[in-house]
Amino acid sequence: MNSFTLIFTAACLFAIAYRFYGLFLANRVMDLRVELETPAVRYADGHDYLKTNKYLLFGHHFAAIAAAGPLLGPVLAAQFGFLPGALWILIGAVLAGGVHDMVVLFASVRHKGKSISVIAEAEIGTVAGKVASVAVLFILILTLAGLCIAVVNAMFNSPWGTFTVFATMPIAMIMGIYMQKIRPGDIRGGSIIGVLLLALSIYAGPYVAADPTLAGMLTFSKKQLALLLPAYGFAASTLPVWFLLVPRDYLSTYLKIGTIGALALGIVFVHPTLHMPAITPYFFGGGPIIPGAAFPFLFITIACGALSGFHAIIGTGTTPKMIANERDILFVGYGAMLVEGFVAIMALIAACVLLPTDYFAINAAPAAYSKLGLVPVNLPELSRQVGEQVQGRPGGAVSLAVGMAYIFSSLSFMKGMMAYWYHFAIMFEAVFILTAVDAGTRVGRYLLQEMLGKLYAPFADNSWTPGIILTGALFTSAWGYLVYTGDISTIWPLFGMSNQLLATCALVIGTIMLIRLGKAQYAWVTAGPGLFMMPICMWAGYLNITRNFLPKGLYLLASLSVILMALMTVVFVSAFRRWQALLRIDEKLTDSNGDRVLALAMEREEAVPHLPMKE
Repeated sequence: MNSFTLIFTAACLFAIAYRFYGLFLANRVMDLRVELETPAVRYADGHDYLKTNKYLLFGHHFAAIAAAGPLLGPVLAAQFGFLPGALWILIGAVLAGGVHDMVVLFASVRHKGKSISVIAEAEIGTVAGKVASVAVLFILILTLAGLCIAVVNAMFNSPWGTFTVFATMPIAMIMGIYMQKIRPGDIRGGSIIGVLLLALSIYAGPYVAADPTLAGMLTFSKKQLALLLPAYGFAASTLPVWFLLVPRDYLSTYLKIGTIGALALGIVFVHPTLHMPAITPYFFGGGPIIPGAAFPFLFITIACGALSGFHAIIGTGTTPKMIANERDILFVGYGAMLVEGFVAIMALIAACVLLPTDYFAINAAPAAYSKLGLVPVNLPELSRQVGEQVQGRPGGAVSLAVGMAYIFSSLSFMKGMMAYWYHFAIMFEAVFILTAVDAGTRVGRYLLQEMLGKLYAPFADNSWTPGIILTGALFTSAWGYLVYTGDISTIWPLFGMSNQLLATCALVIGTIMLIRLGKAQYAWVTAGPGLFMMPICMWAGYLNITRNFLPKGLYLLASLSVILMALMTVVFVSAFRRWQALLRIDEKLTDSNGDRVLALAMEREEAVPHLPMKE
């Protein structure tokens, strides 16, 4: 199959979905209104609550939600063939992921910009809210562990790759100092500095790798990188946001959109053939990358790009505090998710243009690949061209980089530049991932401070330095331990399962809110994907425990799975009880003409809980 067919189908489907289904959600289901004040207007403080142009907010939201998930998940899922992953991305982004992102953003806007745990407490009950807080903390730990393992597998024993990735850190700091201290507000100047330094670091990469002294300093083992990344996460979570977090987010937005746009054009001009079969023999299980069959593991392997619970953290975090009016929820929430789905499709294409033997040689562990009886075809030559040993680097990052480099270098005016494009792709992926590490670790520290603050009040003060250092160290140590002791075949399925459990939880909460607002006839838009994913997540979790973790003696990961599934079960049971109670009330409040009393109450804001501003 030609890749152009797939990318053209995705572009058309997403455009039609936004125009029709997105508007249906905005007009009929959520009844988004320009005249209603948003938290950004009502509680404007110039710090957290800030009315923001929808295009700028789209950039911020997309940069926050589009981490490594839509890049790596589809690559790993290519083990099952290109068709299962493509169908889940196309259908899931439209009917599940886009709906999820839009409804959580809508719920947070109607709940004064509050977090998913506060919304759960208001919509379901106090117990469910507290349980959700703990579950979110667990999910953040697993998310960061899964993302960082992919970075470790891409960068170990690679001085060129390590140099280009590490260079982005001081570049972001230089930009931060320039835009905050030297010339405050000079975004154009900071952008020019950042882009020029990035280009210089990519150009200098091969020279650094060729120097014995520098190469030796920048060559790290997996274990060394597994220690360095948590140390970086600790620093990034405790430093002022303007010093590292904000400039990195800003740089990554342009880098993400620019690179994805260039990749789309490359696919259009090159028209590479998808060498991966539509369905592989591993569709029913026995694969060397992700254990188990496509059903249910496909739905947790592609943890982003089709549906992602991590988006619920962002959609009830900074974004709802900046929405200028409710109508922007369609563009920012649904629109950004469709763009992420498009990114996931291109990541899938980049993996599937490789020959299956080469794809598995990169993504399977050497011991697992040796059992397949396969022999790499183009991989030795590809390794020579990129200047790296790429075989036996599981995690998806390396095969994606090789695929992207292959597509770019196939253009006539870019012949001989595969090594540069490969290391650019590695840096591009690392910026995606490290942005999530920055933001995710900081959010995790906030949650941990909030929880410990109930035991010892000073922890709740975000300006108390000992509390910042202690909670930052505890949180980074938690996910750092998993990175140090785990691998992609164990951590990624656990991350995917927990991530999708959170997405399911958000969809169930959104269903409750729709019913409470007198929209029971439209509750199927959230209830459908939520009820579809619930048994899949639980089934995948059970299989992870019994067939992956326990046979390998990974009792910690098995325990984490059991705890997380138990926590979410409490939330789901509480939610269903609330769901049923609201449906009974809804029937009683429907008069003979079919008018909804709850809908009228919502317009008077009587149905919306008046939550205190302080969580």
